[in-house]
Amino acid sequence: MAALVVLKQYSAVPDALLECGPDELNELLGGPSLFFLDGVRSPPLFITVLQHGNEPTGFDAIQKILQKYQYSKLPRSVWLFIANVEAAEQGLRTLTDQNDFNRAWPGTAQSNTAEAALMAQVVDIVTANPLFASIDIHNNTGCNPHYGCINKLDTPFLHLAALFARTTVFFQQPLGVQSLAMAAYCPAVTLECGQAGENAALNHACEYIDACLHMHHLPEHTLAPHDIHLLSTEAVVKMRPGFTFGFEGEAADVIFRADLDRFNFGLLEKDKLLGRVCLSAPMPIFAMDNDGNEISGDLFELCEGQLRMKRSIIPSMATLDIGVIRQDCLFYVMKEIALSV
Repeated sequence: MAALVVLKQYSAVPDALLECGPDELNELLGGPSLFFLDGVRSPPLFITVLQHGNEPTGFDAIQKILQKYQYSKLPRSVWLFIANVEAAEQGLRTLTDQNDFNRAWPGTAQSNTAEAALMAQVVDIVTANPLFASIDIHNNTGCNPHYGCINKLDTPFLHLAALFARTTVFFQQPLGVQSLAMAAYCPAVTLECGQAGENAALNHACEYIDACLHMHHLPEHTLAPHDIHLLSTEAVVKMRPGFTFGFEGEAADVIFRADLDRFNFGLLEKDKLLGRVCLSAPMPIFAMDNDGNEISGDLFELCEGQLRMKRSIIPSMATLDIGVIRQDCLFYVMKEIALSV
């Protein structure tokens, strides 16, 4: 195992945290930091921000919430975990010598890492007593609507997600994500707040956090089908190793269409051109379903250098960021699921 990552613990917010930028947090806090902030109501809400250093909306939102309640008690107690401050200092998703923080939570397939030990410690601390709910806040790099992600189809989870957006994604892969780990202890949601730097994303996240702080309890009634658009992850699509790739206007083995992210949560129809491939190259992408089976042949076909859809799909989190594609994926394949009533 790599050298342990030391978790910093605080029971109060330094004044400087109310004004600093995400890139200043590493110097201010000295590493991943867990705060317990006493509030009027309990049990506490657990909020995680900056698991990826280039996704600042969560931190910016909690900063505004802390400014709002600077001279009064929070409406509800809060556990606040400010995660990858080293990557945030450089504006990067993850540093090259780090494992992805949001693949390292309990249940991860890579448990023998410094990041996994850190997340296990965080979970042990925050779950020592009951929690109200857990919120993990992220940005996307592609063009996506705001949506929530849950890992259980139980009523409190559905309400927690629908409070943020009608579009809700149910998933159980990849392993090691925060919401999947926390779902064992309390209703948990991942918030996908659009692209970093958007005022709409910041305002939406602030309003959501404030609403959760003021809630007496999560509703117990079943949601009506029109209150939620529920999808689940069918597969993840990644690049095969050894290919160079880019988007229209660039030179590479594979050139994807430049508007790929515009199809997120829409329909990428059968026969639609996905990209162009050097004639000498084999299929450059692959899709793995939730059971680890490759289903590329069901989704894509390559003929005379044209990579096309073999059937219609709903993509999500498609991105034009080459670094994110290398570190994570090209996009996810979704399917609609009915809400059980």
